Amino acid sequence: MKTDFSSLWKHEDYWAIWFGFIIIAGALLAWIPKIPKVGKWTDRPLDAFMTVTDGIATGNIILPLLALMIGLAVLTAIGIAFMKTEKVGTYLLGFLGVFVLSCLAYWIANQENVKYWGLSYAMWALLVGLLISNTIGTPRWLLSGAKTEMFIKTGLVLLGAEVLFKKILSLGPPGLMVAWIVTPVVVIFMYIFGTRWLKMKNKKLCIIIASATSVCGVSAAIAAAAACRAKKEDLTLGVGMTLIFTVLMMFFMPLGIKFIDMNPILGAAWMGGTIDSTGAVVAAGSMLGPEAEQVAAVVKMIQNVLIGLLAFAIALYWVASVNRTPGGPRPNAMEIWYRFPKFVLGFVAASLLFSFIVVPAAGGDVSAVEGSYINPITRTLRGWFFCLAFTSIGLESNFKDLVGRMEGGKPMILYVIGQSFNLILTLTVAFVAFMVLFADAI
Repeated sequence: MKTDFSSLWKHEDYWAIWFGFIIIAGALLAWIPKIPKVGKWTDRPLDAFMTVTDGIATGNIILPLLALMIGLAVLTAIGIAFMKTEKVGTYLLGFLGVFVLSCLAYWIANQENVKYWGLSYAMWALLVGLLISNTIGTPRWLLSGAKTEMFIKTGLVLLGAEVLFKKILSLGPPGLMVAWIVTPVVVIFMYIFGTRWLKMKNKKLCIIIASATSVCGVSAAIAAAAACRAKKEDLTLGVGMTLIFTVLMMFFMPLGIKFIDMNPILGAAWMGGTIDSTGAVVAAGSMLGPEAEQVAAVVKMIQNVLIGLLAFAIALYWVASVNRTPGGPRPNAMEIWYRFPKFVLGFVAASLLFSFIVVPAAGGDVSAVEGSYINPITRTLRGWFFCLAFTSIGLESNFKDLVGRMEGGKPMILYVIGQSFNLILTLTVAFVAFMVLFADAI
């Protein structure tokens, strides 16, 4: 079959890769200046937009934020122009609105009390969008800039730059056991439980919830949704449930671990394998000490590696089984390739680039790369793209559609049962790995 190379500049998945690697190249060549972030604030809202040096406000980040907005607008508009999915002028106007709302979400999330309770920017971005779409309704011009999948896929490509193999191998076999044995078992268990025992009609929502619960929350849910081509409402519901329970687990798991006097390394591995967000895992791990924080973060990072494999497996299963006509021919390799979410290739490529080229070039010092000028650029921009994506999801969703997908509460039952199974299995495997088989190596 002849390859249509025009897909390289006409399809969204490929543009996510181009956007991601343009940013990565700009960071590596030091062409991108420091990316502004909305700051923390307590009782003075404008403090979030001030630059602080030695506790003294020395300026503001308004101009850098405007520059960031313009830069991202121009970069993504190039892709819109080639894909011809929207008039560029209309898209730019809508993008500016989505960016402002994303700033609002960051601003709310960075209030000290809100931040203490672990209510992340993703949740607030989703809520801000939902509030608009379910009250006054999202204006057409604003919807033009709500390119959910483009933002999500670009963010996931950038996430690959944070998945460093040297750091993954730092925990060795016990970390791999917790992340790579438990994860596929939980995905399969939850999918079978949801479709056969609960008899959920929406198989796409089922696999989204299973992926989010077993791998790494939001990022895995996004990859799964892309692989099975789920509707945005399915992704919204799955992500919303995940974010709520992530906050609860982040707060109560370390308290419970301390209360029963569990070994902090065992507790960290347990949290790293079950809490559905890298940021929440780090926050929870820090409550058990610096060593536990490192263990929890690495276990979660090892799980993150599975995003690409998960997306491929889901795409393959959907083509070969779910979407296959009974008695029809088996899908060929090109059909599987057609369904495979191509942005995953960008995620894997970014991980390989940083793991085997950037880190060795820095003398093999992972911490130097993570704390250097380069990695914070990709990490911060990944956060901005995710925030834009969740604002867009909210703007495109309404509660009537979400309620209609609840199937009498079956998705909630699936999550609770699945997460309970995940907690028990992860703790069991973590105990065997960290306390029995490789106790002397820890």
